[in-house]
Amino acid sequence: MKRNLKSGSAARQALRNLLPLIVLAVQPLSCTKEDSQLGRVPGHESSSLFTLKDVAKMMSCLPMQQSHLDEVHDAVDASSGNGYDEEYMMKDLLESPGAGVGDGAAAKAALKSKYSSPLRTLIEDYISAMPAVTRSGAADVQAYLDELGASGMQIYWPYSEDWDGETYPLITFDPGYGAQSNYGYLLSPGENGMLVVDSVYVDENLAKTRPVWVINNNNDSAFEPLELKMDDDYGPLGQPVRKAAAPRKNLYLKSFTMLRNYDSWFAGASEFWVKCGSVSGFKASIEADLDRYTPSVTDMVIVVKRKDLGKEVPFQAILATDFTTQLDKLAFLITEDDGGKSTTWNCSAVVKISSKSYGFEMSIPYRQNDDIVWRGQLSANYFTSEPEVTGRFGDVVITFALE
Repeated sequence: MKRNLKSGSAARQALRNLLPLIVLAVQPLSCTKEDSQLGRVPGHESSSLFTLKDVAKMMSCLPMQQSHLDEVHDAVDASSGNGYDEEYMMKDLLESPGAGVGDGAAAKAALKSKYSSPLRTLIEDYISAMPAVTRSGAADVQAYLDELGASGMQIYWPYSEDWDGETYPLITFDPGYGAQSNYGYLLSPGENGMLVVDSVYVDENLAKTRPVWVINNNNDSAFEPLELKMDDDYGPLGQPVRKAAAPRKNLYLKSFTMLRNYDSWFAGASEFWVKCGSVSGFKASIEADLDRYTPSVTDMVIVVKRKDLGKEVPFQAILATDFTTQLDKLAFLITEDDGGKSTTWNCSAVVKISSKSYGFEMSIPYRQNDDIVWRGQLSANYFTSEPEVTGRFGDVVITFALE
């Protein structure tokens, strides 16, 4: 049963009954402008205007109304529908209120008149009232906004699909270092129409039972997830392909199951890169024909939300086209994206000519800090043994099919 929070002592008592593991702070958060300055005005001693903690504190001090909660929910719902995490980037918040990651120009244009007083307006007002900015004028307000928009920060709302449409969120931030808990700011409507703010401890169990906004850094907006490709068959190098005529077939990834989360819950979903190296349409009859073929690498990202842990998520993604019996082994790599310098895995795909095996050398890229979920060669016979085959690769389970 969902419960709405009440203000004042009633809110604290409701939280004690509903969430006994939460520890309320002794003193509520102060939201005076002097206490909640976000950093320094451009040109002063620090080149960084914002930290995750600064932005979380600012957000907790904004006089948000129900319409602002709706705006954030609209945005994270749009991002989720586009195949990304439940996220609302600060860049979109400032430039296209209500827009989700992956929304195109038409979707953003449709939102222009939807929010009469978006969160952006509250942030502008808040920054304008800061003492340092008041002295220096509108130019510094814009400088703060530009810095925030370019920061890569966002509002991450885990389990947003369970929101009751009314309850105000807890606002926290990613403390880093793989931490699983942090303090956050509890928002609830006050009698004067403003917000009552208390400081509480928050972990993922809490986020499953009531709305929590996490200020963190965006890690996936530059990727195009598989969901945005679902109108076309997704083939090597990201190009739509037509189904091959019989008897040749395409190799499909039919479903994907994540068996563990790879990052702290503050960081959000897991982004898996699936990379398959093969030789499409191979039909050489003599060794000299090898020069006519080059290997290709299918490279796609699959975003798995934390709520989908252990759930089979269906897909229809092509890993290799024009699959023939001459294709003997494929190179297969799965990583969970964590950034860092680009590096490569030097490997090969193997084909057969007159019972002799020949390797096509290739380098499959990934990044230095990525978790390598699984890498190795997959035999073509593995895929032909059944109409659909399912295997475990590290901590993910994948179903394949030749169709």
